[in-house]
Amino acid sequence: MSTEISDLLERAVPPVTGLVAGVGDEQLPQATPCAAFPVRDLLNHLFQVTRNFRLLAGREQVDWSVTPDAVTGDWRQTFAGDAATMIAAWSDPQVLDGVSPGMGLPQRTLGLMMVVDMVVHGWDLARATGQPYQVDEVLLAPTAEFLDTMGDMGRTMGAFGPEVTVAAGTGRFGRLLARTGRDPLWRPV
Repeated sequence: MSTEISDLLERAVPPVTGLVAGVGDEQLPQATPCAAFPVRDLLNHLFQVTRNFRLLAGREQVDWSVTPDAVTGDWRQTFAGDAATMIAAWSDPQVLDGVSPGMGLPQRTLGLMMVVDMVVHGWDLARATGQPYQVDEVLLAPTAEFLDTMGDMGRTMGAFGPEVTVAAGTGRFGRLLARTGRDPLWRPV
């Protein structure tokens, strides 16, 4: 079985899993485009996202207030397993029905949120660690849809920064990044 969301995750997650696998231990303290997150904290956030969104698929309660340190042991392989489990959890069509009891949003909106987290934080991780990152063009429309419906709320809640002004020739993905408060030209110092 699959759903619209699991199909999108099948495109969004493998590049991020590859990026996570490519992070060197010496890169963990480096800055990322997310000013509040050095690489280690960004990785821990990605672990939290994969684990919590797996739970949200089952309409379970999640705790976003604490981000445990998951960058221990064989964390690269653990992330790959967690990400695969998350995709599987969203492959049941019933998962998209109704509203999440824990988040108060339509389940489909939560699914799109997860896709956007993978797409945007994948870019963050790639930029911070100097790895190549190519976003599948299919992911741009759902990313734009999510930002159209939830971007203002995301800014109010602090998930996104103020929109960044970009040059006229900036590509579609760069414009979407700017809507999340990221400078598409960001480079590590």
